[in-house]
Amino acid sequence: MNTFTIFLVLITIVSLLLIIVIMIQNPKGGGLDSSLGGSTNIGGVQNTNKFLDKSTWTLAAILIGLILLSSLSFTSGYNNDSKILDPNAATIPAAPVAAPQGQPAPAETPQTPAN
Repeated sequence: MNTFTIFLVLITIVSLLLIIVIMIQNPKGGGLDSSLGGSTNIGGVQNTNKFLDKSTWTLAAILIGLILLSSLSFTSGYNNDSKILDPNAATIPAAPVAAPQGQPAPAETPQTPAN
């Protein structure tokens, strides 16, 4: 298993956890704490909101860190094991440049020593 695959699996897991944590929250303050009953339970509602808020920011920071670290595992793609480039393929030689129409082709002038 290469490092990119490991990063891909970790990014997927963190993304799914982040989706779940965000879906549990309610933007108006209800969310999970509204199903726990009451607005001020001892150690219930306030701790749930703080936990969900901290877990959202933590998972988001972990996700950004994993994405940045995964970029280090990319290769340039120009190494010998590239599957795109065929080493047995023939190269096409460059075509000679033709002189424009109506102008004579430049003649080679012999170099003579100056007097």
